[in-house]
Amino acid sequence: MSSCMVKSRTKNPYTAVQVDPDSDYITPGTLELEQLFWTGTGAQYAHVNEVWLRIYIGDEKTALERPGLRELGITHVLNAAEGKWNNVLTGADYYSDMDIQYYGVEADDKPSFNISQYFCPAAQFIHQALTHPQNKVLVHCVMGRSRSATLVLAYLMMKHSLTVVDAIEHVRRHRCILPNHGFLKQLRALDITLQEEKLRQKRLIEKQ
Repeated sequence: MSSCMVKSRTKNPYTAVQVDPDSDYITPGTLELEQLFWTGTGAQYAHVNEVWLRIYIGDEKTALERPGLRELGITHVLNAAEGKWNNVLTGADYYSDMDIQYYGVEADDKPSFNISQYFCPAAQFIHQALTHPQNKVLVHCVMGRSRSATLVLAYLMMKHSLTVVDAIEHVRRHRCILPNHGFLKQLRALDITLQEEKLRQKRLIEKQ
């Protein structure tokens, strides 16, 4: 999908946007998205949780404990806290004797950080891993709540056609997550881009 590129938008991030006038779905404003994490009952905090079939979100402890990864059957690790920002010091060499494929993302857990630049490569890494039914993917950062959760939410939106609301509600049933305010704004922009693509495809079909 061309939604690998998330455009910066002039639309007010705090207002809801209805892209398709014939659809009941409306992309919420950022504050409404934040409220999704504080309503209802979500999962209790744990070091690692399976949030989608063969996709796990975990914390630093999970990533560093190699026996635990073997026990879970993890074959791919996406570290969303690589490099100079609040990092988890693993890397491909850390797993070199475990037959684990590694992908590192240098993301800073600050609202001003552009994590959307990693939406497409992270989604592709997860998608490619899961083409083989025996594979399992761990996506982690330090706490497993913001950076890693954001990348998994983007994957579900891009590869499984979930709306940002459906993706959040699904994942939070399985894990205690809380992407920062800026990351939610970027997920909201992705949601609008995806809705616009769906509308374009719908109109092309109608013209045929």
